[in-house]
This record gives sequence, C-alpha cells and structure tokens, in this order.
Amino acid sequence: MKFYFPDSQDQISPQYDFKKDEYPDHRVRQRDDLYAHQAVTPAPYDGILVSKAIVDGSVKGAGKYSTPQRDRLYRDGVTKFFGLPETMTSLGDCGAFNYIDEERPPYSIDSVLDFYCKCGFDSGISIDHVIFGYQPDVSEKDADPAWVKRREISLELAEEFFEAVKQRNKLVLGDGRRLEPVGAAQGWSPDSYADSVDRLQKMGYKRIALGGMVPLKTPEIIACLQRISEVRKDGVNFHLLGITRIDSMERFVDYHVSSFDSTSAFRQAFMDERNNYHTADGSFMAIRVPQVDGNLTLKKLILAGTVSQSAAIKAERECLRLLREYDEDESAEVQPVMDALRAYQALLGDAKKLKKVDKYEATLVARPWKHCPCDLCRKHKIEMVIFRGTERNKRRGFHNMTVLEAKMRKLPLT
Repeated sequence: MKFYFPDSQDQISPQYDFKKDEYPDHRVRQRDDLYAHQAVTPAPYDGILVSKAIVDGSVKGAGKYSTPQRDRLYRDGVTKFFGLPETMTSLGDCGAFNYIDEERPPYSIDSVLDFYCKCGFDSGISIDHVIFGYQPDVSEKDADPAWVKRREISLELAEEFFEAVKQRNKLVLGDGRRLEPVGAAQGWSPDSYADSVDRLQKMGYKRIALGGMVPLKTPEIIACLQRISEVRKDGVNFHLLGITRIDSMERFVDYHVSSFDSTSAFRQAFMDERNNYHTADGSFMAIRVPQVDGNLTLKKLILAGTVSQSAAIKAERECLRLLREYDEDESAEVQPVMDALRAYQALLGDAKKLKKVDKYEATLVARPWKHCPCDLCRKHKIEMVIFRGTERNKRRGFHNMTVLEAKMRKLPLT
C-alpha cells in the first residue's frame, strides 16, 4: 500500500532557533526550507501528489505558489523542484474541491496535460467533478440530476483525457518517460461507482482513482469496493483520494486498493483538539504554550488592559523553562510543570481550555518523544510536543507521517 502526501507547500526551516523562537537572519524559504521527505529518513511517504489548483490557482483565487515558484516548477520539473529521491513517485491531479461549486470543471484537457507533462509527473488523474452525496439504493433514474450530470462530465473528460495522453505519449516526453493516465471515478452509490469503473476500464485505464469518498464511513467505502470488485478486470488497481482509515487499510488491500493520499495525519498535529502527537499504538495531546506576541486572544487581552504583558511574558518563559528542565531530568516531578501551565492558561480567561490543561499530564508522564526513533524527535526532544508556532507544529505533523508510514509499510502491495 503506497501513501501519497498532497503538497500544500508545507516546509520547515532546519535552522530555526527554538529557544529564541527566531529564524536565521539570511533564511531564504525557497532555498533553505525542507519538505518532509528531506527532513526525515526514511521518507514518510512513497510519493507526492500535486494539484493544478494549488500551483496555478482556480476559480477560488490564487494557489499556494508564488509566480517564481510556479515558473520554477514548470521549468525544473516536479522531481528537481521537490528534491524527490529516485524511489519516490509523483502524481498530479486537478484539485476538484477547488471548483466544486462550478457547473463544469474550469480546465481544458490540454491545459491539464501541459501541467502534467511540463512538470514531469509520473502519473496524472483525469479531470473530474466531485459528487457530494451518498445514497446507496438510489438508481441513476431516481438520483439527483446534478449528480448524474457530474458523473457523466467526469467520464466524458476521462475518455478525452485517455486519448489525449496516448497522443502525447507517442511524442515521448523529453527524457523518454511516459505519463501514466489515471481515470477518476465518481458516484453516489456502490452501483454508480462500479459503473464508472467499468466504463473507465473499457476506455483502457489500468489505474483508477476513486473520488468523493472522503465523507463516507468505512462500511460505505467497503460496500463500494465490494461492488467495484465485481466488475474489476485483471491488472487494474485503485487509488483512494483523500482517505486515511488505517484500521481498515488491510481490508482495502483485499479489494486491490494499491495507494491513497491524505493530509489527515499531518493536519491532526495542529488542527485536532486532542490527537496531536501520534505513536504506534495511540496518540497524545500536544502542550499549548501560546506565544505572547503571536497569540491573537492574548494580544487582545493585553491591549485591553485585562492582562499584564510583563506577567504574560513571565508566565510564558516559566512554562518553557520548566518543560525543558523536565525533559532533561528523568527524575523531575511533573507537578511544577503542570502548575505553571495552568497559571499561564488562566491568564487567557478561557475556562474550557484551562480544563484541557489536565490532559497534558498524560503526555508529560509518558514522555513519548523519548521513545520515538524519528530524526525530528531525536533532535528536538520535548519541543515536538509543544503546540506553539508553525515550526513546531509542522515538525509534529511530519513526525505523525513517519508513524503512518511505518504502519503502511507492514501492509502488502497489490
């Protein structure tokens, strides 16, 4: 089972100073910062997925790339731009979530192929239109007409895309590589997904990406895969778009799912209320130590005169000092650290968040960062479980992906 990480220009600065919370003076982000596969060994994923909407922008506005970055990606290609190792593959897609409200996808076949071929992707997914709805027993005749239309649009574009890829591949890309076409299947039920897969196979697709399944529960995904398996031809494998269901991956493999992509493990590091730091058999809550000069709530309280700035800075520094001392001393008591964390959180006046401080004790007592073999935990130690600023939070996200990668490594490839 291969794991692809969707790119959103998430990088870390290797020279960031955690004690001063400062970047080096001469840092150039595009030159010096590292992607997860450059910061961690072994790389925490098997491939990278890049969306055209992220690079070129969409109807929702500009993408995540600056104009110089975009130009460099087109000029250098995905492998050089990301510094990908030889073993890592690249997958391009259109980023259908970015135009979900449009009547039709805003891209032409030629513009998408230009993106895939000029950037040198190994594989590219056909243009699709997401269907957000699941009604397992509804036939096409009774389905929402908008769903039916979106599925037909996806299939029509997939057919045009496959033929266009064949023509492009006849010309052969500059270094002799050929683009692998991946057909996008959409549906609202097991039957509609199976029909999409059947039609994509007849077009000639050997690899099919199943889209629109992110909101589905695991039994619903399994039901679709079971129905799809009834029409699947030999040699055809599937990619799950945006799905991370680790507990169910072994079952997915049984239905010839060979790859998936997701940002879930990464984003949980700073978006989840509890499960921020992952381990092989569980997860822990990260310890929040807000930056006085970077926390919006705290800044407002200081400006309003409700909180003394000097008192906040003193409490912040005391928390960080005690956390680091606790990390260095195996025999240190946890209670003084907890008292300091409660005192600092109390300044913010949020009773709900103050109550959550109690959950930090489990993290501190277990010291999970000391048992982790990943490069980042060995280097940064307790900083990895401190919820504070993008550099710590992204590193924790990278760590989470190393845990996910280790779990996926144990699953067979179809």
